[in-house]
Amino acid sequence: MMPKSINARTVVSVLIGMSAGSAMAEVVTPEAYMIDGRGVVARSGYNLCWRTAEWTPAKAIAECDPDLVPKAEPAPAPAPVAAAPKPAPVAPPPPKCEFGAALAADTTFAFGKSDLTPAAKTQLDAIVKDAGSRCGKVSTVHVTGHTDRIGSVKSNQKLSERRAAEVKTYLQSKGLNATTFDAVGVGESQPLASVNCGAKMSKAKLITCLAPNRRVIVDIRGTDK
Repeated sequence: MMPKSINARTVVSVLIGMSAGSAMAEVVTPEAYMIDGRGVVARSGYNLCWRTAEWTPAKAIAECDPDLVPKAEPAPAPAPVAAAPKPAPVAPPPPKCEFGAALAADTTFAFGKSDLTPAAKTQLDAIVKDAGSRCGKVSTVHVTGHTDRIGSVKSNQKLSERRAAEVKTYLQSKGLNATTFDAVGVGESQPLASVNCGAKMSKAKLITCLAPNRRVIVDIRGTDK
């Protein structure tokens, strides 16, 4: 199932991201990316960062959107002792356009429903615009629907599939096309490790606690313009 009474900003409002395996910490704008229980930027199955509705190019971090972060000027190369023959030019591979976005909590769908809310449509419109401005050609769009554990496994699986299909249909209706465009549901099988909700909670409190697990992830891959 999806959503709760708080929005995606609440899920990530006070956490910071750290680059895994890096010796230097990088401050993450709290609203821009989803953060997992370790305090690092959460990633999709394609190892892409999940943006929230609060993301803007000005909030981009090098870990997730290196092409949007200003790069330091390289140090000048030392003068060569003798001019070396230049190798034959090799055409570089086309640059990649890859990014992901997460539609999280009850701002996307009403609890137990698969109809997109106005807030969800606004975020999906932004995804379409971003893909159009960044990608010359979109090769793959992968939509994954998730639910929480409330309800039966069978009903949650079907709900996650309906939600993923709704997102796919809306994106296509707004002109986002791809060579491969699929939508799958994984039900309650992939809960976030950072979400720990006791079994003795009342249903209302449990619904609120489990909201981050009710999410839809959009992964986009293509080539730059």
